[in-house]
Amino acid sequence: MRKTAQFALQEKEIGNAAEFVQNCLEEFGINPSERMKGTLVAEEAIGSLVTHAAEQGELQLNVHKGFGKITIEMSAPGSEYPLQDNMESAVLPQDEEVGREALDVIRNIMLRSFADDLKYRHKNGYNFIRMTLIKSKRMFLYETLAALFLGIAIALLLSAFSPESFNNGLNEFVLSPIKTVYLNILRLIVAPVVFFSIVTCVGSFTNLRELGKVGGKTIMLYTFTTIVAVSVGIGVFYLFQPGQASLASVAAEEAATAQSATLSIKDMLIDMAPSNFIKPFLNDNMPQLIFLAILCGIATGLIGEYSVVLKSLFTACNELFMKIAAMIIRFMPLAIFCSAASMILATGAETLLSILGMFGSFIFALLCMMIFYILLVMVVGRLDPRPLIRKYTPTMLQVFSMASSNAAIPVNMSACQKKLGISPKICSLSIPLGSTLNMDGTCVQLAIFSLALAKVYGVPVSTGSLITMAVTIIILSMGAPGMPGGVVICLSVLLEQLHVPTEAVGLVMGIGPLLGMFLCMSNCVGDVVVTSIVAKSSGEMNMDVYKKK
Repeated sequence: MRKTAQFALQEKEIGNAAEFVQNCLEEFGINPSERMKGTLVAEEAIGSLVTHAAEQGELQLNVHKGFGKITIEMSAPGSEYPLQDNMESAVLPQDEEVGREALDVIRNIMLRSFADDLKYRHKNGYNFIRMTLIKSKRMFLYETLAALFLGIAIALLLSAFSPESFNNGLNEFVLSPIKTVYLNILRLIVAPVVFFSIVTCVGSFTNLRELGKVGGKTIMLYTFTTIVAVSVGIGVFYLFQPGQASLASVAAEEAATAQSATLSIKDMLIDMAPSNFIKPFLNDNMPQLIFLAILCGIATGLIGEYSVVLKSLFTACNELFMKIAAMIIRFMPLAIFCSAASMILATGAETLLSILGMFGSFIFALLCMMIFYILLVMVVGRLDPRPLIRKYTPTMLQVFSMASSNAAIPVNMSACQKKLGISPKICSLSIPLGSTLNMDGTCVQLAIFSLALAKVYGVPVSTGSLITMAVTIIILSMGAPGMPGGVVICLSVLLEQLHVPTEAVGLVMGIGPLLGMFLCMSNCVGDVVVTSIVAKSSGEMNMDVYKKK
């Protein structure tokens, strides 16, 4: 919706122009306080344009509303000038009792409040001012969606009409490097974000019994959702029976890409205790980082007078890396575009279609998990799930594009605190813990794809093997890295256990990036659901924030 008007470049027209802006904002349904503030700042900006206007010409005004965002655009011919130093207060009432200095103070306060929302430029003899009155809370969602679909569409067009050599070069030298650089930068902050958030969280507990109570409740819920996820994956496989024997030849062609791996409970438990302090940060070893962070957090509260200093230091470091994460995430649409286009160009549409049965079963299982999460919030958490669904949906798309549970930690923590009203004390422990222990999407994928690949190769799975596989999936999910591609190793372990040739993993490696996006989304939703339930039961959720629309 756009409203346009022209006015003469005269001081007497400033009030009329401001009235036009006010009427537009009222028609757009802006609340009175925001309407008044926006009108006053727009009036100041219009006054500055009139003051520096040329003798001939008109003042052009456009008030635009779209995608929940409201902008006021104004332009007039004139000489270039510094905007905020020249927005005169002639439009404010010249009351001698108030005085010019007081009016200037009021004007400066208003300008500072809109400093980041006023954009000025001079071009071809015209002054242009763009003022953003209301920023859409979903604008980033729209940008992310547009980047995702645009990347897929362009890649499909290139695959159909462009030479393969060009597509390979574009993917190898442009799309893939940009995607890799972005993910590397995200991984750069994962270790410090996890470490400092947990240290800050654990250090905030003055009562270790309270810490054990919250931590135990969180782990118990994560274990419960993991068991449900494995059961859902197995159930959905036997419901749809995906896996065609004709696909075995495709897997055989990519046998060289598969590698086997081994894992035992003993090794996983031993590996949680690092041999030195630096290695977990260098290797992004999440279990070891969590172990160190909990240890440091507990010790911080037990060292007497130095506790205050260390708590302040850890809190400052936590804020620093969270801010860096927010800066990096602003460039996510570009990374999403490159990631989606690269996936299509590297994989090809034919391969995606050939495994549609497995993929469709996987998506259906994730939908079942979403329904389970809603019921869990209602029954166990005793919460209305509608605010959680409404507020977390934009974040779901962000973490979907990341394809990394670890990289999504800052985004999830921010959503929990700002949108759902969860105390930092809870989400700073639960979210990083969930990125390692709670891999519900991973459990669903491992169950469906291991059984489907066994069917592809004609390997029967007995009841005993099925139970053993389910237990192994639970263990694997707790030790699986929350990074793109980490599921491949886990799937190799399961295939070897089921006596399926490990080269079968090559069949699904092609759609690994796409699967990783859905995995990350499901894992993160599970983290937020459990965090919300724990916060509600612990009295650490601001219900006014949670219910606020």
